[in-house]
Amino acid sequence: MWAVVEIGKKQYMVSPGEQVQVQRLKTDESNIVFDKVLLVSDSGKVSVGTPYVEKAKVKAKILGEEKGKKVRVYKFKRRKKYRKTQGHRQRYSRIEISDISTPSR
Repeated sequence: MWAVVEIGKKQYMVSPGEQVQVQRLKTDESNIVFDKVLLVSDSGKVSVGTPYVEKAKVKAKILGEEKGKKVRVYKFKRRKKYRKTQGHRQRYSRIEISDISTPSR
């Protein structure tokens, strides 16, 4: 069983027991439920939403926050002696998918 779920304006393909790194979730709860499920596949039966599958939910547990790789941003203007270097590290949340519930289950 697997599903395509929308988390933070991005789409992820998830299955139960899988750990996924998603955009940072600003919540204090350790368990979270996602109801924006776009597609559910259960033993060959595929349910596609318009735009979301009704009564389908994905339950997950937040494991913690992580930082991504450092991205270097370099700007310069030729012949003007202008150079600027900046760095950025994106924050992510690591979640573990515990259950996918569908309308038929």
